Amino acid sequence: MCANNAGVDRATESSRWDLVMTRTFDAPRDLVFKAWTDPKQVQQWWGPHGFTNPRCEVDARRGGAMRIDMRGPNGVVYPMQAVFEEVRQPERLVFVTRALDDKGNSMFEVRNTVTFVEHGGKTELTLEAQVIRATAVAPEYLKGMEAGWSQSLERLAAHVRSPRQRADN
Repeated sequence: MCANNAGVDRATESSRWDLVMTRTFDAPRDLVFKAWTDPKQVQQWWGPHGFTNPRCEVDARRGGAMRIDMRGPNGVVYPMQAVFEEVRQPERLVFVTRALDDKGNSMFEVRNTVTFVEHGGKTELTLEAQVIRATAVAPEYLKGMEAGWSQSLERLAAHVRSPRQRADN
């Protein structure tokens, strides 16, 4: 995970930054799952409102990597990397993300578990995010994690609802 452990504190099991979110999407599970694993789709919805993803690479398989550069409305780029620990189509994804500083060092790591349950053509998605490692600068960024995920899931809902998205799948 983090190659250099200097200045890194392990987060406690019950980190104050951990979160669990559940949303229901008006779309079938296969379509919602694909939106998480197809880089062209991830690029359309990942990140808070107003963010774009000029770099979006997703290799959704165990040990596969994800690399996303999120560009904020102010032009600042926030790079992140991830490694998939589990990919069980179309039920579950587990991946560990690392937010990187301007020198490419990991500021914190989060284990994300995403489950997809189909209910009558709709999908109940549960996202669990557990901070597993954090540096001294991490709280500055982690304080926005809940809002960031919430807005990302709003963008995902709009993405999977779009007529074009339905026609392409």
